[in-house]
Amino acid sequence: MHIPDSFIPLGQAVIYWVIALPFIIMSMRWARKELDEMKVPILAALAAGIFAIQAMNIPIGMGTSGHMVGAALVAIVFGSPWAGVLVLTLVLLVQGFAFGDGGITTMGANILNMGVVSGFVGYYTYAALRKSVGTSIAAFGGAWLGLFISAMV
Repeated sequence: MHIPDSFIPLGQAVIYWVIALPFIIMSMRWARKELDEMKVPILAALAAGIFAIQAMNIPIGMGTSGHMVGAALVAIVFGSPWAGVLVLTLVLLVQGFAFGDGGITTMGANILNMGVVSGFVGYYTYAALRKSVGTSIAAFGGAWLGLFISAMV
């Protein structure tokens, strides 16, 4: 769910940015170490798809909107939740700066909700379920739980 500008107090928004920044830095370190010229086009295609899907806003009320997120999908495809954090950070940056969707001050909270929580919960749920229920069901379960928990957060 995107949190728009001025929905949370500026002091609280700063705290979310401080919490999100280490995750963003770690995701960039992951990218430098793990990404090569064969993986970058896949990452870009997933980011473009997630951007397009997130362009469809579902009004929730009180000024917020719901979205398909995609961090769990990226994390599962690349085998690392850091990939989900990286892609969602990039998508939210483009949406916030280029299209004014989501807000700049609250972007730290949006990155935490949509990138960190959804990516980590989704990936580790998938990893825990993969051997017992199969890849497809584990991916669905991870994506659903990641989205549910991030919406709760």
